[in-house]
Amino acid sequence: MQLAELKVRLASFPRLPLAEYPTPMELLPRLSQELGRPVFVKRDDEIGPGLGGNKTRKLEYLLGEAQQRKARKVVTFGGLQSNHARITAAAAHQCGMEPHLFYFERRPARLTGNLLLNELLGARLHFVPLGAGSDGSMTLETTIRLVRWLAALQVGPHYFIPVGGHTWRGCLGYASAALEIDEQARLLGIENAWLVTAAGSGGTLAGLMAGLALLGSPLRLLGIDVGKLWKGFPVSIAALATEICARLGQPNPFDASQVPIIENTYVGARYGAPSPQGLAAIKRLARLEGLLLDPVYTAKAFAGLLDLAEGGVDCGSAATLGSQRQPRLGSDEPLIFLHTGGLPALFAFDGQEILHG
Repeated sequence: MQLAELKVRLASFPRLPLAEYPTPMELLPRLSQELGRPVFVKRDDEIGPGLGGNKTRKLEYLLGEAQQRKARKVVTFGGLQSNHARITAAAAHQCGMEPHLFYFERRPARLTGNLLLNELLGARLHFVPLGAGSDGSMTLETTIRLVRWLAALQVGPHYFIPVGGHTWRGCLGYASAALEIDEQARLLGIENAWLVTAAGSGGTLAGLMAGLALLGSPLRLLGIDVGKLWKGFPVSIAALATEICARLGQPNPFDASQVPIIENTYVGARYGAPSPQGLAAIKRLARLEGLLLDPVYTAKAFAGLLDLAEGGVDCGSAATLGSQRQPRLGSDEPLIFLHTGGLPALFAFDGQEILHG
């Protein structure tokens, strides 16, 4: 599909502007020198309300539809340090809607990080300690259906947003971002780059898969699983990417084996808990480049990027990625890290653990 046609089709969907684009793509000079290859960071951490982050792009399409439907309440869910929940709370208030946030854990004795900001933003917090979906025993789709049912009982009429904006409409935001990233990479002369992102609910990865495929972009995509949260995760991502392409008018069926994701390897003990590799990545990037990561999402993904750039085995096909072989990100190809935000989560953990964990 031609770039101009894809832009027209994206523009046909309701959208509520929440940020200015394009976001910067910045060279990390000192890290590039250490790795012996160009490393760039795409600054989606800098966009949107409530301290921002990548979910802003999804919420533009989701809240655009919510406004069109004249919704008065918005419901979503996530982990205790969900960036998506925080940005939803902030953006919903900008639209005059009442945000309701569901969590499948007990209410902590002390609200920190994103939870503190959600309280400050006046979101209604619902803690339902069922542990649903947090141990990888349920599919993403099953969990979404469960929360829909609970929300209908507890909130009444509302506009429902799945975890992470995991819908074809929300992920149009990252189909659109794929155009932006591809254009920036071409201007920088790094069309053969690897594009690496964290994968929590998988919507960002699905949107990028669809957008890059529709463009025929030479960028190579890789998602790093940061949660070990969902049963059949690649199946969900493939189905979502397939639907995005269909909605944009060009069917492109994806199979789970084509999803470029590494599951489990860089998660650590569990979702939401800092990993030793992630904490090392936080300190390394902060001290080299003055760039901050969070321990829940971006640190684990960046730890994967560093490990794969400095070791591992050679990359194979997309099917190889899906079958859990650990690839190596080439030898000299440029790297682009999609910084999805999440800084508030840094303040939800003990400082000594972050510095010395």
